[in-house]
Amino acid sequence: MSVKSRKRRQWPLLAGACLLAACVVILVGKSPFGAPFSWKDNTPAAAVATPLPTPPPREAVEFRMLDFDRGWVKYADGIAITEDGGSQWREALGTDITSEDTGDSLPIGGPIMELLSLEAGSASQDSPKLLSVTVGNASLQVKQSQFLTPRIGWVLLVSSKDSKNPLLITTDGGQTWVDGMTTEVKEAILKEKNHLQQLKMESALYGTKEDAKTVIGSKWKLVPDSAAPGDVVLVRHNEPGSITWLDKTYTLQPYGTGYFTYLPITMSAKPGKYPIGDQTLTIQPKKFETQYLKVTAQMESMKQDTGRIAADQKKIDLARSKSEPQFLFSGPFVQPVEGILTTPYGYTRYVNGKYDSSHLAIDLAAKEGTPIKATNDGVVALAETLYLTGNAIYIDHGMGLFSQYAHLSELRVKTGDRVKQGDIIGLVGTTGFSTGPHLHFAFWAHNVQVNPNLFFNTTPFRWVQPKG
Repeated sequence: MSVKSRKRRQWPLLAGACLLAACVVILVGKSPFGAPFSWKDNTPAAAVATPLPTPPPREAVEFRMLDFDRGWVKYADGIAITEDGGSQWREALGTDITSEDTGDSLPIGGPIMELLSLEAGSASQDSPKLLSVTVGNASLQVKQSQFLTPRIGWVLLVSSKDSKNPLLITTDGGQTWVDGMTTEVKEAILKEKNHLQQLKMESALYGTKEDAKTVIGSKWKLVPDSAAPGDVVLVRHNEPGSITWLDKTYTLQPYGTGYFTYLPITMSAKPGKYPIGDQTLTIQPKKFETQYLKVTAQMESMKQDTGRIAADQKKIDLARSKSEPQFLFSGPFVQPVEGILTTPYGYTRYVNGKYDSSHLAIDLAAKEGTPIKATNDGVVALAETLYLTGNAIYIDHGMGLFSQYAHLSELRVKTGDRVKQGDIIGLVGTTGFSTGPHLHFAFWAHNVQVNPNLFFNTTPFRWVQPKG
């Protein structure tokens, strides 16, 4: 083969080798000889995002909780508010808070602390000044603290970096702190709200704020602490329990923030001083007058029918055996009818010259058909025609206290009805063992008849005796 022919055959091989070298340069970025290779690429490069600087945390200046739910935190650039105790926060609008909410004249926790001041050992209205609090193993510096009750409080930390939420909260007086709202915190706040509601309800029943503080702030309280045979005493204790009095045991029932019972002073109670809890009940002597009645032989014979009397007594005992476990009244008791007092409470009564009984009620003579009012709120425990008392009504006022209305000409209520003070429940009459139109009116405390005159125009909560 000629040299010229051989060169023509090698030319395609040389061209292929050059093409292969060019591909290597493109793939690896280097020439076949190891030298770096580059060319100018006119394709625009992809944009790279520049990270923004992290803004500093929003530092709070001050805060105030207006109650268990509503509060605000002030920042240099605005105010955030909460309506659920600090679980959630949002920026305040112009109408969300007022100058009164942020003004210095509003005492921190004032209305709540004022209520709590009725209880013995309650904290003052000033919130404790905390310098630091412990969360986990960390001690955190405090800028401001506020307690609404001795148990429930909030703190604002010096540095917002130290908490996820604007405020930390405690429900145990500052022993532990929580960063945010939890189920346990919600339950503790709800319990505190209920306690305050009960405290407010009970305190409103006393005559004055001073009386309320005197009673509620005591471990034991007798209202009043001096009585006479035929009276009744209201007992309050700050714990559940019972009292044994004149050989009977009385269970203290919860109401408001205390535990209560009535102690009836029987006609046989002897004068003297009796310990009740850490208090002393003084029984004063009292003398009652004597009354002599004359009735027809037919009327006198009514009391000989012991069978009918016993049957009625079973109905009465059953009706008075169940009483609502709370005080059903809030206002004063009223006299059921305006009439002439013919027989006062406690008179020793003789009928046709023979001893009959002590008259443990009052008799008010009035024209037949005169409307009779419920002495106070309650539930009709019995409304029925009975043998000796004729048309009769018993109203349960709660906690073992009943009022009785006898000899009515007409019943206007039935068993189970709820009545309000002043409701017309019947009409004056002379049914049963009666010598003329009148209302036989009595109070029963734990099935012991007590003096109705103690109740008129007042309530047992207002029997607090002045100090000294």
